[in-house]
Amino acid sequence: MTAAVSFDLLLPWPFIAVTAAAAFLLPVLAALRKGRGVIPRCVALATLVLALLNPRVVREERTPQDDVAVVVIDRSDSQRVGERRAQSEAALEAVRLSLSQFKNLEVRVVSAGDSTEKDGGTRLFAALARTASELPGNRFAGAVLITDGQVHDLPHGPLPGPVHVLLSGKRGESDRRLVVEKAPGYGIAGKEATIVYRIEDNQNKAGGQTARVRLSIDGKSMFAADVAIGAAERFTFPIEHAGKTVVELEVESRQDELSTINNRAAVVINGVRDRLRVLLVSGRPHSGERAWRNLLKSDPAIDLVHFTILRPPEKADFTPLKDLSLIVFPVKELFETKVAEFDLIIFDRYSMLDALPAPYIDNIRNYLHGGGAILLASGPEFAGQDSLFRTSLGETMPAAPTGRVMNRGFVPELTADGRRHPVTAALPPPPWGRWFRQVEAERRSGNVLMSGPDNNPLLVLDRVGKGRIAQTMSDHIWLWARGFEGGGPHGELMRRLAHWLMKEPDLEEESLRAQVKNGHLGVERRSLSAKTPEITVTTPSGATRTLSLEDKGDGTATAEMPVDETGLYRVNDGAATAPAVAGALNPLELADLRATAEILTPPAKASGGGIAWIADGIPGFRRTRPGLDAAGRGWFGFRRNESYLVTGAAQTSVLSGFMIIVLVIGGLAAAWWREGK
Repeated sequence: MTAAVSFDLLLPWPFIAVTAAAAFLLPVLAALRKGRGVIPRCVALATLVLALLNPRVVREERTPQDDVAVVVIDRSDSQRVGERRAQSEAALEAVRLSLSQFKNLEVRVVSAGDSTEKDGGTRLFAALARTASELPGNRFAGAVLITDGQVHDLPHGPLPGPVHVLLSGKRGESDRRLVVEKAPGYGIAGKEATIVYRIEDNQNKAGGQTARVRLSIDGKSMFAADVAIGAAERFTFPIEHAGKTVVELEVESRQDELSTINNRAAVVINGVRDRLRVLLVSGRPHSGERAWRNLLKSDPAIDLVHFTILRPPEKADFTPLKDLSLIVFPVKELFETKVAEFDLIIFDRYSMLDALPAPYIDNIRNYLHGGGAILLASGPEFAGQDSLFRTSLGETMPAAPTGRVMNRGFVPELTADGRRHPVTAALPPPPWGRWFRQVEAERRSGNVLMSGPDNNPLLVLDRVGKGRIAQTMSDHIWLWARGFEGGGPHGELMRRLAHWLMKEPDLEEESLRAQVKNGHLGVERRSLSAKTPEITVTTPSGATRTLSLEDKGDGTATAEMPVDETGLYRVNDGAATAPAVAGALNPLELADLRATAEILTPPAKASGGGIAWIADGIPGFRRTRPGLDAAGRGWFGFRRNESYLVTGAAQTSVLSGFMIIVLVIGGLAAAWWREGK
C-alpha cells in the first residue's frame, strides 16, 4: 500500500492562478499600510484557492513484479567446432543455477543461430530484441549472450539494459579458409564465366606461402594448382549447358587447423540459353508441316529458319534450281558454313533431291556427331528409293525402314521405356485419337518410346557421338492437332521432344536431382532402369550417409532425409553427383570460425555489460540499482528495476466541504473581529 497527494482541479489552472494573485494582492496592500486582520483574511483566501485545487490523497494497491534476465544461447553451426557446444551448455546450466538464487528474478532462455536469412549469418540480437519487446513495463534486468563471438546482427541503437557476453572457444585460434570474392549468378550457355577467389590464413603473416586448390565442375575434377595465400585468383570456364552448373573449390588443409569445413566453397551458376536456333527443312507442303511450324513459332525463345521445297520429285521438269524461287535461298551458307550455329535441325518428310547435295548431308552428319540435334519426321518417302536413310546420315539413324508403309488406323501406345522416359512419361493418359499411316522400321539402337501397329517403332530416340537424334515414323501427328477423335497431346509431345534434343536438363532420362525444402533433403533419381542404387549424401561438414531409393514406376525413384546443417550437400548415386543447398551456399556463419571478442566488445561495453571467456571461469552475478555499474572485475550485474503492477486504487479529498466552510467563515469572522478593535 502506497499513498500520494494529487490535485484534481475544479477550474483551469490559469484561471485559478490569476484569481489567487488578484485575491492576495489586497491583503498585501493592507499589510503595507499596517492594516488589521490580514492573517485571517489570508487564511480564508488560501482555503478558497486550495478548494479550487481540490487536493486528494491517492492510495494504490501494488503487486511487485519479477525482473527478467534473458539468456541467449548460440546454437549455430560454428558452435559445432571443438568443445564449444559442450562449453556453452555447461555455461548455460551454471548461469541458470546462479541466477535462480535471486528472489524476484525470472530467467528466460532463448536459443538462436539457425538463421533463415540469405547470407546465413548468426543473429543473436534479433532474438534478444524479440524477447525484450514481449516484456511488459520496466522488467528487463539484463541479458547474457553465450556464443563464440561470430555474430552478424550488431544493434544500431541503444540496448534495453546491460548485455553480458560469455565466449566459448579459445583465445588466439588459427584457421584457413577459402573465400569467393566474385561469382556470377547467371551465365549464357556456350559462353564463359569467371570466378574470383582467395585463400585466407592468419598464420601467413609474413606472406609468400602457397596452398593447393582443387576445382571441380558438376562433380568432375577439373584441375589442381598451387595458389598464393592472400592473393585474389581468377578462374574462367565455359558454361556447357543450361540449368545449374555447380563449381566447387577446395583448399588443402594444414596441421592444427581449427576446422576444414570452411576450406571449401561452392558457386551455383544458372545457365540460360541466349536464343535457340532451329532449322526446319520441309520436303513438301503437307498438313503436318503447319503443326511443326506453329509449335516452333509460338516459342519466343526460338529463332526459326524454315526451308520448304515446293516442287516434289514427281513434278521435275528440268527447270534450273535458280529459277524455282522468287528469292534465292542461302542453301550453301546454311548447310556449309553456318550449320553448326543451329541448335536443332528438323527434316519434315524430306526425300533426296538436288537441293541438298551429298557434301551438305555429310556436313549435317558431322554436325550431329559434334553435339548437334536432328529430328526426322518421316512420311511414305522414307520407305522409298529417295529415302534420307540411303545417305551418309542413315548410318546415324536408330531405326531403319523396311520399305513397307502401313496404311490402317491405330492408336499410338507408350512402350515400357516410354512410360519411364521424361519426354513421354508425363503425357496426359489416353484415350487418344487414331493415326492412319506409319512407315515400318526396325530398331537398330536407341530407345523406342512409342509404338504403332504390330508393335512397330513409332518414336525412337538415340545419342550419336555428342549429339542426339530422334525419329518419328509417321506424319499423322497433325490429326491430334486438329482434334480428330478427341485428338491427343501433340503440343506437349512435340515440345518435349524438341527440348530433349536441345539438351534441356529437366528432360534427361538419366539424371539425379536434390533439393532442400522445409528442413528435409529430397532426392530424385530418374532412369530407364528400375534398378535403384544406394545414394551417398555428403553433408557440408563432410559427414556421409546412405539412403535407399523408392521406385515410383514412372522412371523416378525418391528418398528423403532431415537436414540440420547449412551449406552445400552432395548427393551421389555412383554415376552422377547432384548438389543441394540448405540456407546460404557459403554462409557467413562458416566464413570465419575463430572465436573472438572483438565483435561483441563494443555493444556489450556500450550497454554497461561485461565480456568473459568461459574457459576462464563463469563470473559471479549481482543485482544492481539503475544508474550504477552493471559489470566489474569477475562479476556481471542485473538491474533491480523494482517494477510493480497496480491492482487497486482509492482517492480521498484532503478538504471536506464542512472544513472549507468552517475555515472560510472562521477566517472572515476573525478578520472582522480584529478590525473592530
